[in-house]
Amino acid sequence: MYTPQLGLSIFVILVSFRKSQNMAAENSENSIRDEDQETNPQEPLQGTDETRYFNGHEEDEARGTWRHAAFHVATTIATPAAYAPLPFAVASLGWPLGVSSLVGGTIATWYSSLLIASLWRWDGNKHTTYRHLARSIYGSWGYWSVAFFQQVASLGNNIAIQIAAGTSLKAVYKYYHPNGTLTLQHFIIFFGAFELFLSQLPNIHSLRWINAMCTLSTIGFAATTIGVTIYNGRTMDRNSVSYSLQGSSSAKVFKAFNALGAIAFSFGDAMLPEIQSTVRKPVRKNMYKGVSAAYTVIVLSYWQLAFCGYWAFGSEVEPYIVASLTTPRWTTVMANLFAVIQISGCYQIYCRPTYAYFEGKILSKELNSRLVIVQFLRRLFYTSIYMGLVTLVASAMPFFGDFVSICGAIGFTPLDFVFPVLAHIKAGRIPSNTKLRFPVLLLNIAIAIWFSIVAVLGCIGAVRFIILDTNTYRFFHDM
Repeated sequence: MYTPQLGLSIFVILVSFRKSQNMAAENSENSIRDEDQETNPQEPLQGTDETRYFNGHEEDEARGTWRHAAFHVATTIATPAAYAPLPFAVASLGWPLGVSSLVGGTIATWYSSLLIASLWRWDGNKHTTYRHLARSIYGSWGYWSVAFFQQVASLGNNIAIQIAAGTSLKAVYKYYHPNGTLTLQHFIIFFGAFELFLSQLPNIHSLRWINAMCTLSTIGFAATTIGVTIYNGRTMDRNSVSYSLQGSSSAKVFKAFNALGAIAFSFGDAMLPEIQSTVRKPVRKNMYKGVSAAYTVIVLSYWQLAFCGYWAFGSEVEPYIVASLTTPRWTTVMANLFAVIQISGCYQIYCRPTYAYFEGKILSKELNSRLVIVQFLRRLFYTSIYMGLVTLVASAMPFFGDFVSICGAIGFTPLDFVFPVLAHIKAGRIPSNTKLRFPVLLLNIAIAIWFSIVAVLGCIGAVRFIILDTNTYRFFHDM
């Protein structure tokens, strides 16, 4: 199947390979330079305006440790909204393909994250946002392409996790008030109001302790859900559990496409350069440690929950695993509370690219301390618009699994899998050692091509299910 997206990826690979050797020579001097060397005062700092927003300081004053980086990365990736659908995704693919897709996705995205971290100051300049890093490598089209994919990923992610948060809050409410009249839409609005409050915090670095708590909640959610899943699985009649793929042949194919998009979503992190800009020196080393620590949490939570969930409930597992849990009921309440806490931090991380844009366009840098109230009111204005739009869409179309898949396919796959490996080639960072050069180049090209295909297939599956759901349910349906 030939698509414009796949064709564009192949074209970029060929162009990148042809230019990589020239750029490698040009960048060799920059590679020798210590990454902690002070920037020349006349040297432009790419993304300076947005750096203030993400970090709260100029880049040279970044204070985050590798632990803070790990908190931020784990918060943006390992959310309940990301890995709670994984048992359903594995069930849609079956054991062999489901296991290999999840393990392969974990390894590929960890590798890609390290590649992005390695591009810090790749040309001697400091690129503190994903968009500015892309512009430094690909020019203006790279800047606007990444800006588009970031916005799709950010909006899609926040719509999906706001639906997940509303679902969890409603489950807690129904535990204490079984006959309560509040609907899913009420809880989506409540969560949106809380996120509007958190949106008044000035930058990502100011979220570090919130994200530390979110990381602990990730572990708490995973441990609780895995434990209850195993308990439920052992108390069930195992003869009644089926692992066969359900539906007609075409339904199986589209469910598999949808599952690939869900797995891509589960590793979504479109904010690595922004997070790296908050990390103190040595930046690369601290980011490598932070990413690897975060992926330790991800492996411990993702794999166990995905495999245990599919083992326990088989092909009948729900798209949001917590909905499959039955006893003991108080543990499901605890899991849902952990989910809401963790989601609240992830939501904020993904708001920040949009907020940074408005920060640069609307808020004047010349406003002095006497006009703090004006800054606050302007921030409140644009954050309220953003929050209102996301809350409206989440309330109108609360189809959690569909948004997860389409967001993973269109938003996260290009940013987390395709762009890092192609940028690594074009920036001339392929090892000069002849024994390593060809295997690394081949690996990068294989990742770019395969995940471009995954993006296309995932998008097809997600769009189909959104169409089916909009025909089945009315807008503002209380799921």
